[in-house]
Amino acid sequence: MALSQRSASGPAPRRGPRRLSVEGNIAVGKSTFVKLLLKTFPEWHVSAEPITTWQNIQAVGTPIAGPPQSVGNLLDMMYQQPSRWSYTFQTFSFLSRLRTQLAPYPESLLQGQKPVHVFERSVYSDRYIFAKNLFENRFLNDVEWAVYQNWHSFLLQEFHSRILLDGFIYLQASPQVCLKRLRQRARAEEKGVQLGYLEQLHAQHEDWFIHKVTELHFETLKKAPVLVLDINEDFSEEAARQEELMTKVNTFVKNLG
Repeated sequence: MALSQRSASGPAPRRGPRRLSVEGNIAVGKSTFVKLLLKTFPEWHVSAEPITTWQNIQAVGTPIAGPPQSVGNLLDMMYQQPSRWSYTFQTFSFLSRLRTQLAPYPESLLQGQKPVHVFERSVYSDRYIFAKNLFENRFLNDVEWAVYQNWHSFLLQEFHSRILLDGFIYLQASPQVCLKRLRQRARAEEKGVQLGYLEQLHAQHEDWFIHKVTELHFETLKKAPVLVLDINEDFSEEAARQEELMTKVNTFVKNLG
């Protein structure tokens, strides 16, 4: 009888892996960081940011015979003509992120004892960092911003339980450091990115994750824990620094309960 009472009053068994999103400025070092995560925690699963999808838009569902044809590089189009393509890009960016967060878990992940699923950015930063910044720069007009927020809120409410995140890892580095790393990786679409844009995105991240002044529209998002990691120093070849970062991540995940 006592055992039955303890079972009834105990916590409900958790369903599915812990879900985390790695957030940060352009070229802050997310890809290097998630590679380190997989090296340290090989049983974890990482869903990469769908950049190649944005770079190669496919003409799907058209009467053209044969395999889908590439119709454009939407990432480059947005950078080249932000006033024309920002709304289209943010719409497609959100859709691709939503698909990623709704995708079934890999069987290998579900077999782990303490499974963790990590995303490179999320449907939330799509709105509260990047789309918000485009609107404040007037690359999204009032109508586009209103429409974007309308369907964004609706879809997130519809899929709330399936895309819920347990926490965020915010990779923090100065805009100057990000610009240096951006120049080093030399992604073709980003050749025109200037320090001012990275400063704006840095401020958006700081407002949300540090100062807590961003207006969030979901209670679970407001309460989500955040791990802030300073990665101004290059950690790609520093074993001691890597161990320090991964220890903080491991502790953060364990404290999620």
